[in-house]
Amino acid sequence: MTSSAAPSVISPALPVLAEVVRSGFVEGHHRGSLVVLAADGSVEQALGDPTAPVFPRSSNKPMQAAAVLRAGLDLSGERLALAAASHSGEDFHIELVRTMLDEHGLTPDDLQTPPDLPLDPAEAETYLAAGRVRERITMNCSGKHAAMLATCAPNGWDRSSYLDPAHPLQQLVHRVVEEAAGEPVTAIGTDGCGAPLMAISLVGLARAFRSFVLAEPGTAERRVADAMRAHPEYVAGTRRPDTWLMREVPGVLSKMGAEAVQALALPDGRALAFKVDDGATRALGPVLARSLDLLGIDAPVVSRIAHTPLFGGGGEVGEIRAVF
Repeated sequence: MTSSAAPSVISPALPVLAEVVRSGFVEGHHRGSLVVLAADGSVEQALGDPTAPVFPRSSNKPMQAAAVLRAGLDLSGERLALAAASHSGEDFHIELVRTMLDEHGLTPDDLQTPPDLPLDPAEAETYLAAGRVRERITMNCSGKHAAMLATCAPNGWDRSSYLDPAHPLQQLVHRVVEEAAGEPVTAIGTDGCGAPLMAISLVGLARAFRSFVLAEPGTAERRVADAMRAHPEYVAGTRRPDTWLMREVPGVLSKMGAEAVQALALPDGRALAFKVDDGATRALGPVLARSLDLLGIDAPVVSRIAHTPLFGGGGEVGEIRAVF
């Protein structure tokens, strides 16, 4: 029996970025690729294959938010931060998404996000305990989708097809991603929220974040970066590393993505991007913390982000730790 599926391509083994240690025994490894850019944009350090294309997942959201601004949507402050968010589903997130929809004559039923629970586990428990069910507005990308929908009417674009890769808004997103990354998009997929997803390399992703923090004030890119840094709790949530980092390290722009992707830039132009190959988000904190060490970031939040304990029998028995 034959299959019409595309053949799998096995790449050479990537380096170990983090190891799983339980009771002093190394029981597993997380491999991946990473790139660190110097202030002038040159590659300062590379591990694995950071030139290979990846789906940045939600790390592409700053570019998507810049596209809605370029299309003429007037957003600022918390609203713009939420347009670039993978929000935790806390009450203040959902309330602002509802407000954004109402301001543009939209309702939660207009969203094409899949119904979901709050992203934050504590919020999800509270949500379920209250007897609520999965909703489109609760999905972590609902702020981005509200902004995309709001962009359509003023431009005369069809709302029902706003997630089609051929839609004018998604074509604009495509151009913004390529411009920011300084390289062509090599593949288009469908993200977890249903939006088109553009593949670029980790080097391109780091360049994109660098371009946002170095952009001229008033440009779409700089407006997105400034809103995210001023309102990080709307980009992520009160219990999330992106929020902690942007709140506690002046000028940093940080955004994680599903499947263990992370991108970050400092106001002086240094930047980094990495992907844990197996998609294990549990490795994000230790790898991010070690990457911050490489950038010379010395702040209490680094240790907080690095702490990723393993539990056994109700107690802490190990950790996930970076090894590069």
